[in-house]
This record gives sequence, C-alpha cells and structure tokens, in this order.
Amino acid sequence: MSKKKSNRNGIVYSTNPDFRMEEENIPREALSPKQQKLRVRLDTRQRAGKAVTLVEGFTGPVEELDNLGRQLKTHCGTGGSVKDGEILIQGDQRDKITQWLIAKGFTSTKRI
Repeated sequence: MSKKKSNRNGIVYSTNPDFRMEEENIPREALSPKQQKLRVRLDTRQRAGKAVTLVEGFTGPVEELDNLGRQLKTHCGTGGSVKDGEILIQGDQRDKITQWLIAKGFTSTKRI
C-alpha cells in the first residue's frame, strides 16, 4: 500500500449525465424568528439509550445555526453539537428549549 496522499481534492466522477453536486457554499436566506418552524423532540436512537434533545427545521445560514446551537447549550448548561442542520442538546431539555425559543421570538415552535 502506498502511503502517499491522494491528489483528488474531493473530485467526484460520475457516468450519469444528469449528476450534479450539491453546492454547500450557497448561503441561504435567513428567515425571521417568527417565520421559522422549529420542532423540538427527544431522541434516543443509536445513542446507547442516552437521551438527546433535537431542534429541527431551522432555515438560514450555517453560521446562524451554529450561533443558535451555542446559545441553547449555554442556556441549558449542557453539551451538544450542530450536525446535518440539526441542533443536538444532551439530555431531556425540551421544556427549557421550547420556553427559550418562544421568548426569543420563535413563535412556531412545536414540542414533539
């Protein structure tokens, strides 16, 4: 096996004539908090039985999603992360997160 690194730099080849890569660098428009439809739910799948609170449905740039995730982690006093357009907060924090989002102007927040 060769220990040399590949020089492909993320190039993808396809034989499909209609194949297009999704462009992640296009910034999406930021919606106001009143227009956001966020869903707050508890999830334990594939986490060894540990509870994680998910916040889904955010529409906007990735930077704003990261900022919202950071604020929620600080408010709840727990760890978490932002992955695949979802905010993951450790533990069952549904009540705290829902109340905080409503206080910040997210009126279409739904707790599942």
